[in-house]
Amino acid sequence: MKEDYYEILGVGKSASDGEIKKAYRKKAIKYHPDKNPGDSSAEENFKKAAEAYEVLGNSDKRAKYDQFGHSAFDGNSGFGAGGMNMDDIFSQFGDIFGGAFGGFGGFGGGQRRSKGSNLRIRVSLDLKEIVLGVEKKIKVKRKVKAKGVTYKNCNSCNGSGQVTRITNTILGRMQSASTCPTCNGSGQVVSNRPSNSDLNGLVDFEETVLVKIPAGVEDGMQLKVSGKGNDSKGNGVSGDLIVLIQENEHPFLKREGNNLHYDLYISISDAVLGVSKEIETVTGNVRIKLEPGIQSGKILRLRGKGLSSINSYGSGDLLVHINVWTPKILNKEQKNFFEQMKNDENFTPSPEKGDKSFFEKVKDMFS
Repeated sequence: MKEDYYEILGVGKSASDGEIKKAYRKKAIKYHPDKNPGDSSAEENFKKAAEAYEVLGNSDKRAKYDQFGHSAFDGNSGFGAGGMNMDDIFSQFGDIFGGAFGGFGGFGGGQRRSKGSNLRIRVSLDLKEIVLGVEKKIKVKRKVKAKGVTYKNCNSCNGSGQVTRITNTILGRMQSASTCPTCNGSGQVVSNRPSNSDLNGLVDFEETVLVKIPAGVEDGMQLKVSGKGNDSKGNGVSGDLIVLIQENEHPFLKREGNNLHYDLYISISDAVLGVSKEIETVTGNVRIKLEPGIQSGKILRLRGKGLSSINSYGSGDLLVHINVWTPKILNKEQKNFFEQMKNDENFTPSPEKGDKSFFEKVKDMFS
């Protein structure tokens, strides 16, 4: 039994057109193939959401669905038993996303332009490249149109990329459109194919692509370089190059969002007497002053010394964690000194009210 369209989008039957459109946007973004490469479950949910919106986003179809349920569209090849393919879904995006997923034709009528397949690559970045932003030259093997290849309009769809079918239902004659099986929605077929090309008139081509990576990217984030995927046959547009960011671990700086964490180890002498320390960061050295009597576990916050935010203004902070190093081996003289100080009141732990507990420090760290 087919799922209810309202349940698929997560809205009630009294939902407004705007609420339905908003719900579909969220589902489409969540399950978009570019965000879930190789995930068949996500692709299936992506198709279900598109099918539900095609009906509920149209006032006439929604009224018929509310009255007759799924039976109102039995025999409609555009939907129902898996008739909706990815090209049909992407054709909606001009209406829903205002062209944000460019490369697909507008929604509803007219000749559609097919799009070549996307390419995906993984780029490894060190922390300095992430902090400052970087440009990477990457060699990409793509499919491009062969020299001398020509195309002509598909006779099956007359160049529209879609075929129309009229079916008789209990509600009368209904017209539906689906992707042309001859040209796979491109509207064109090869008329002259060079011998070194594939069936679509494409050949392998290696190209160096300049990828500009902004400061503040995160591990797992995806960037899109438009038009640097595989070419489409005919007058279609090229696919995109999807760049997956992989962040390499830094030897002594740990990232948490836009903040950086640094463990600073000092001796008991430095903790008692105070000291000035130079800290190495990815953008240069920073000198900090530690007051006499500083306690192990104290966190010093250096404002604006973290990473720039990719989505907003401002930068994160550098959090310096103070660790007082306790010596494991002492000579006789050193051991006697600490024995003498054992009962001295200055060596007796006496935390002040202003000294925060470990849990309070952790809370401040994330505030």
